[in-house]
Amino acid sequence: MKIYSVYDEEFKNYGTVLEGYDTKSLLEAMKTIPMPDSGTKYEASIDVLEKEPVFKVLKEKAYGDMPVEFGMCWGYNTKLNCLEYHRDSEVNIGTEDFVLLLAKREEIKDGKLDTSKVKAFKAPAGAVVEVYATALHYAPCHLDAAKGFRVAVVLPLGTNTDYRIADPVNEEDKLLWARNKWLLAHPDSAEAKDGAYVGLTGENIDIAE
Repeated sequence: MKIYSVYDEEFKNYGTVLEGYDTKSLLEAMKTIPMPDSGTKYEASIDVLEKEPVFKVLKEKAYGDMPVEFGMCWGYNTKLNCLEYHRDSEVNIGTEDFVLLLAKREEIKDGKLDTSKVKAFKAPAGAVVEVYATALHYAPCHLDAAKGFRVAVVLPLGTNTDYRIADPVNEEDKLLWARNKWLLAHPDSAEAKDGAYVGLTGENIDIAE
């Protein structure tokens, strides 16, 4: 599939690049966190990242002083597997160039999304990339299998932490997989096997192919 840049016109419906933030110290702090042997890891809040000066600046500026968490997704991945959305924008910052696989929330039809709608966008290391709340996204993809990826994730406080709805009132509630996290899984994914809502149809995209 074609891989666009987050600076291309095509990205404007999915997000934007936030300028003016100094991420150098943050990137060094991220690199101190060991890579997993395989697969990916995610932690919603990581103390060493939240001590970085840019965390306070992003909280005050990018999120208008809302309570936020500074975590990270890191490891090795080239597949789509799932798509999720939140009620708020997400900010991503990578130590290496990485790829985001994105779709639009309005492209969900009757609780399903055809993966042919998904587009790929390359983000350069150090860029502060805002992914809009209306953009479906999931784990980043690496471009160098030897390095993998480390991507800082800024979200409203509590997002992606444990939560399951007990009394669904509508169809969207079936997608609620964690706090402020609505998830559509591909049938081939580990999340689907764990009971996540299967909402992706078509190919489970693998950018390695």
